[in-house]
This record gives sequence, C-alpha cells and structure tokens, in this order.
Amino acid sequence: MSTTPADIPDAPATPGKLYGVGLGPGDPDLMTVAAVRAIAEADVVAYHSARHGRSIARSIAAPHLRPEQVEEQLVYPLTVESTDHPGGYRGALDDFYEEAAARLAAHLDAGRTVAVLAEGDPLFYGSYQHMHKRLAHRYDTTVIPGVTSVSAAAARLGEPLCEAEETLTIVPGTLSEDELTARLAGADSAVVMKLGRTFPTVRRALKRAGRLDEARYVERAFMAGERTGRLADVDPSTVPYFSVAVLPSRIDERPAVREHGEVVVVGTGPAGAPWLTPESRGALVQADDLVGYTTYLDRVPVLRPGQRRHGSDNKVESERAEFALDLARRGRRVAVVSGGDPGVFAMATAVLEVAAEERYASVPVRVLPGVTAANAAAAAAGAPLGHDYATISLSDRLKSWDVIAGRLRAAAEADLVLALYNPGSRSRTHQVAAARELLLEVRSPDTPVVVARDVGGPEQSVRVLTLKTLDPAEVDMRTLLLIGSSRTRVTECADGRTLTWTPRRY
Repeated sequence: MSTTPADIPDAPATPGKLYGVGLGPGDPDLMTVAAVRAIAEADVVAYHSARHGRSIARSIAAPHLRPEQVEEQLVYPLTVESTDHPGGYRGALDDFYEEAAARLAAHLDAGRTVAVLAEGDPLFYGSYQHMHKRLAHRYDTTVIPGVTSVSAAAARLGEPLCEAEETLTIVPGTLSEDELTARLAGADSAVVMKLGRTFPTVRRALKRAGRLDEARYVERAFMAGERTGRLADVDPSTVPYFSVAVLPSRIDERPAVREHGEVVVVGTGPAGAPWLTPESRGALVQADDLVGYTTYLDRVPVLRPGQRRHGSDNKVESERAEFALDLARRGRRVAVVSGGDPGVFAMATAVLEVAAEERYASVPVRVLPGVTAANAAAAAAGAPLGHDYATISLSDRLKSWDVIAGRLRAAAEADLVLALYNPGSRSRTHQVAAARELLLEVRSPDTPVVVARDVGGPEQSVRVLTLKTLDPAEVDMRTLLLIGSSRTRVTECADGRTLTWTPRRY
C-alpha cells in the first residue's frame, strides 16, 4: 500500500518521528529488540526494492508487520549504470531519492511515525542513509543499529577479524583494480563489500596484493543459500551482490613452509609509517622476518605478531644482506628495511651484490621504491629539484675524497642543482666545509642552499640559507643539503615560509 501527499490531510502541529531500522544480516532472530519494537509500533513501514518488487528487508521484518500499517515500497528506477537520464546514473538516483524522501516527509508531516527498513546497519553502505541525509535535520530521528554483514561474515567463518593492534580495512569492490590492490596489500585485516559483478576484479587485486591464498568468501550470511569457503575456489559466475571477501586476522598465523623464501628490499621513506607506500607496507605485513639497521627497524610499526626482527649496526650492510639471504634459503619471506629509497645510497645494492653470488642463485630478490630523502626535503622547501640535478654522497667511507671532489666540481660546473647525502657524522667532520669551499670557487656566494634536517620527523627543520652563510658546524648525519643552480629562486610566501624553486626552462 502506498499513499501520496494529496491523500494526506493537513499536517498536525506535531510531526511524526523517523526511524532508521537496522535489520541485521538476514536472520530475523538477529534483529535487536529496539528494531522489533520500532517496526511493530510504526504507522508507516518503508523499504527499498528493485523493479522486480521483492524486498529482502521486508522479508526479514515480515513477522512483525501489522495489516493496518501503511507500506511504502521505494522501487529503484535502475540497478545498473545504464540510463538515458540527463544526469546519468547518479542523476537518476538523486531524483529517485528526492522523490522517495518527499513521500516519507508527507507521512511525517501528517504526524505518522515512519520506520525505514535497512539490511545490516542503516548507516553502513545502506539505502537508508540517503533518506537520513534528506530528512533527519527536519524531523525527530532515531537510528537503530544492526548487525553488519562484516560481523556476520566473521561469525560464519569462525575466524577473528582483528586482534591486539591490528586494524580493519573495509573497501567496496567497485574501486578500481589498482586502488583495491593498494588497499589490500597494506591491510592487516580487510573486508571487500559489493562483490557480484566486481568479483573478477577483486580476485585479481587480491592475487596482485599477494593475499589470495588467505582470502575467504562469505555469501548470504545468515540467509537462505548461505555459502562460505576459500575465495580462490569460487566460480566468478556464481557470485551474487550479497557476498563479501574477508582477509581475517593474521595473529597466530603460521609461516608457510617453503623450499625457498624470498628477499624484498623495502624503502620506508625518510621518517617511517606515514611515508610508506601501500606496496611497501604490504611487503612488510607479509614478511616472516624484518632485517635492517636498528634505527630504521624502529620506524616500522608492529605489523603482525610472530614476525621476527633482526636489527644491526649501520656499518654492516654486507653481513646484513647475507643474513637476510640465508633466511630466505631456509624458506623465510624476508623484508630488508631501508630508509628513504633502497636504491639511493641504501640497502638495495648491498643485497644485490651478495645475491649475485652463486650460492644464492635460487633466492628471488625484489626491490620496492620509497620516498627519497632528496625528494622529501625538496618538497618541504618548495621545488628546488625542478630541473636537472645530481645526487652525491659526501661519505668517503666507500670512495675517496678525491673522487667526491671531482664529481662535485663537475656537477657544479654543469650548473646542476646538487642533493648532498651523508654530509657529516661524528667521525666525519670536514666534508661539508671542504665541499662549501670547492663550490664557492664555481658558484655565486648567494646561491640558495636548503638545509633540511629530520624531514618528516618530530624535529623537522627546513631552512633556506646561501652558500656564503652555510655553517658546516650545523650539519649532521640527519641533514640533507640542496645546493641551488644559478637559476634557483627564493620566494617569500604569505604564510611566512621561504620557498625555493628551480625553473623548468633554461
């Protein structure tokens, strides 16, 4: 039964009340007492359906409906994104929601209590939320939560979703494959909603993220036709909309027994977790062992109980690489943790040098990029690397100072912006002063210099000086120097910051 605004007498002084009623995942026994009471006492019960007219929400609530209640069936005009509406798919739905809200508003203005039914929870990927946004600010409204499909799926699988410090990621399957891959690779636990026709894309994303083997499938939890199992075994042609993919908790997960493992060299960026790419975080999550310089290991958050961490000093790169490769030969999946980008003055080369030995020929090695210190410092300072630039390490531990000086002079004479790594340490104190004197022979004393320290960290400091005013005593191992070219400019911003930039045209 349905009424229209024309059928309703003049509105009384007191409008009716709106309820958004969560029905749970499908079994009427999982409805809350509050939901049952709201449905039984409502004057009007509204529910959404497709054009075929069947409504899962109504079928769940049916035992509690009364014959004299007004039923408002809100029939979607379309269920796929093909339409001739001038506003497209979204425009057609917006018109439908406005019309449906107007129908419910007419009842509320007449003093009737309206209960809008919603499978699961009303405000979790539910149709009710569109009514809520249009009506809740105008009428007295109560939302009654319901058991979500996420909780129902975990219950049916009998596996925990999250434990201890794990986080749960919930994503719709309608995202692009690349976006799904990134979200799933870096997740502890995850649930993918809205499968159906998106299932092939979700499956490919899980495989690309390295998570397919652990993925579980739940269809119509607590409903007729329920099905659970390994997602990898599911025929895509049989997957309905009311199904989810689940990556359960990894706590107590036992490492897989492998003949050979692998080594992944992971760049963590300049300052830890906020700078991790999804791909790098995914590799860290999946690793059995984390190997690295202790300072860099400390930047990696606790990703999964049971992982082993092997920290060491910063001056044992070859030994660290050998240790990681030996673990992989015993079937362990190893992440070698590097700061910044592992291929820029970092661990990737050290690992590959050792991996080139015949004894490690069977161990696969991958390198995942990270945000480099130079790029992080440049972004904090503006865009000083906007044109050609050279990256040079001032450390003479692995090459002589004569080699460094020759490269500095050549790059300076070529008018390249310079990114100077490893400028100084407790045991190396003369390099910055020597580099400054050399550069002053070629560059103007007014050349802009960015002194970037602890970029991304709690002690971040980014200052713009000149080559003439650069004080070598203020530079340490946590500092990176960017020396401008003859074209690099300095700009004062409205917020008081000093920014540098190098024009793209010469």
